[in-house]
Amino acid sequence: MKTKTMHIGFDDTDSTRKGCTTYIAALLVEKLSKFGVEFLDYPNLIRLNPNVPWKTRGNGALCLRIKYTEKIEEAIKETVIACVEEHSDLEFRGTEPGIVFFPQKKIPKEVKAFAKNTITGIVNLKDALRLLKKFGAEAVGFKNGRGIIGGLAAIGETLEGDHTYELIAYRVPENYGLKRRVDQASIFEMDKATAPYTFNNVDWEKGRVIITPRGPDPILFGIRGETPEVVKKAFGIVKTFEPVERWVIFRTNQGTDVHLRRVRKLEDVEPYHPVIIRGFVASNPRIVPRRHIIFSLKDESGKVDCAAYEPTGALRKVARKLIVGDYVEIYGGVRAPSSAHPLTVNLEKIRVLKLAPKILYQNPACPKCSKRMKSMGKDKGFRCEKCGFKDPNATKVEVRVKRNLKRGLYVTSPRSQRHLTKPLRRYGLEKRRGTAVKLADKWHFP
Repeated sequence: MKTKTMHIGFDDTDSTRKGCTTYIAALLVEKLSKFGVEFLDYPNLIRLNPNVPWKTRGNGALCLRIKYTEKIEEAIKETVIACVEEHSDLEFRGTEPGIVFFPQKKIPKEVKAFAKNTITGIVNLKDALRLLKKFGAEAVGFKNGRGIIGGLAAIGETLEGDHTYELIAYRVPENYGLKRRVDQASIFEMDKATAPYTFNNVDWEKGRVIITPRGPDPILFGIRGETPEVVKKAFGIVKTFEPVERWVIFRTNQGTDVHLRRVRKLEDVEPYHPVIIRGFVASNPRIVPRRHIIFSLKDESGKVDCAAYEPTGALRKVARKLIVGDYVEIYGGVRAPSSAHPLTVNLEKIRVLKLAPKILYQNPACPKCSKRMKSMGKDKGFRCEKCGFKDPNATKVEVRVKRNLKRGLYVTSPRSQRHLTKPLRRYGLEKRRGTAVKLADKWHFP
C-alpha cells in the first residue's frame, strides 16, 4: 500500500494560566502510534524569536514528522485537530492556535528561510499563508490563527546543524497547580553525574534547581542535554515524590544561540530582534532601581543602551566592571523604545574584546618623606603636612590601575538564561551539519 510523508506543525495553544504545546505533542505521539504511523524523527521542539511581544510563555512550536499509509490520512488530521482543540486554552484572549499539515517529503528552501526569519526576526501570517498555498499545504487556525506561523516555522526548522535534546516528564492532571514534588538533592546529583553533557539543571551560584517550572502547566520537569541517551540516563537519576504520567524526548534548537543574528552597525539594530553587535562602551555603567546595570554602547553610526538585569547574576557583575573605552561584543534581544526608555539591548552575553586603561589621578608623593602631599589650592601646587616640603609647580600624577576584569566571554547565570541561549557548558560540544539522528527510546506513555 502506498505510503506518504507528512510534517505536522502546531503552535500557540497555551496561555499564562494553563496548557502546554509540548504536552499536546506528547499526547499525539501516543494517539498517532495507535494508527501505526512511522515517526521519522524525534518530536521537534522549536523555540522561536523570544523577543516578539505576542509570544506565549516559551514561544515554542512543535513538529511531528511521520510516514503513513494513505488510507489513514484523514483520520490523522482529524485526530490532530481534535487534540489541539481540546487541550488549547481557547478562552484566553492571547491564545490563537494554528496547525499546518505539510505533505512534501523534502522541506523547500523557502520554508526553511521562513523558519529562520521566525527564529531571528519578525514575520507575518500573510507570508505563511502564501507559502502554504505555493506548496499545497493545509492549515487550520483557531480565532485569528496566529499559531499557523509557528507551525510552519517548526516544519521549516529541520535542525540540520547544531541541536540538543530535552526529556520532558509530565504530571498527572490531578496535580496541576500544586507544588512540584521532586527530590532536589537527586537533581544536583544528576547534574554532577551527567556533566557536561546535560545543561541548565541547576544554578550553582544560588544553589537553585531550575528544571522544574513554577506555573500550573502539565510539566513536572525537563532535562536538556546533548544526546537522547544522556537525557534518558539523567531521567533515571532524578527522584520524584509524585507520579509521572508520561515522558517524551524532543529534538530541539534550545541552547544553540540560533536566534542571534550579527548586525554590523548600531544604526541597524531593530526592536524585537535578537542581535550580536560590537562597539565601544560610551558611558560608565550605572545602577538603576531594582539593581539593574545600564551602560551605553557606540560605534561610528550611533549609540544604544545595554541592560544587564538583576536576575542575570554573573553577567550583571561583569557589566558593572566595564568602563568607557572598553571594546565589547554584546548578545541580546532588543527592547523597543518607549516614553520612559530608549532602544535597549537586554543582555544575554558579553564578550570583552579589549580593555581600556583605567587611569586615576592622585596627589604626588613628597620627595623627602614619601607621604602623600595635599593641595595648597587651585594652581598653587602641593605641600607635605608631615615635613613641610612645598612644591608650587607640582601637579597630580597619573596612575594606571589594574583592571579586575579579563577578556573573554561572559554569559548570564543559568537561572535567567533563555531557552535558546547557548550556555558555557555547551561550547565545544556543538553538532555540525549532517549529524545523524538515531531513533531510540524516544518516548514513553502508559
